[in-house]
Amino acid sequence: MQLGFYFDQSRCIGCYTCVVACKDWHDVPAGPASWRRVVTIEKGNYPKIQVSFLSLSCMHCAEPTCIPACPMDAISKREEDGIVVVDAETCLGNVECGTFCLDSCPYGAPQFDTEDGAKMQMCNLCIDRWTDGKKPICVEACLTRALDAGPLDELREKYGNTKEIEGFNFIEDNKPSILFKVREPEPG
Repeated sequence: MQLGFYFDQSRCIGCYTCVVACKDWHDVPAGPASWRRVVTIEKGNYPKIQVSFLSLSCMHCAEPTCIPACPMDAISKREEDGIVVVDAETCLGNVECGTFCLDSCPYGAPQFDTEDGAKMQMCNLCIDRWTDGKKPICVEACLTRALDAGPLDELREKYGNTKEIEGFNFIEDNKPSILFKVREPEPG
């Protein structure tokens, strides 16, 4: 089984509640490290402009490039659910090791705080919440229900198999575990 995310761009209003909820739940301090981020996509010219949003985190890829990039084997993929996890105790940090994992990830999922020696951190799909039968905090916090998570096969059955969206490049070699609903362009 592979757990993953679904994002409905037609519902997202760019409120950043998913980002704030994630930081709060995981005690990620204010600063550049953010396990979930929202990208703003602007199209068109005045007076016909369109703004949409894209909420992203670790894609928990079927073939994550961050795992072989880590010289300490601090990153692994759980067999039972496909969640990519980081062992912070094993990670050498941003000074001693550098950012091999971040540089190897086409989605920018690995995150580091700014202090010297900061350990890599990233979305773990709220493993603690799955254990309690709950979905990730970003999903439950989303005011417009633009996010969902679950077994990828079930998400495909429920929402379809759209893998591409503006602002996101589905890389077949990685096989990111995310599906989308694209916001339709406004008429005119």
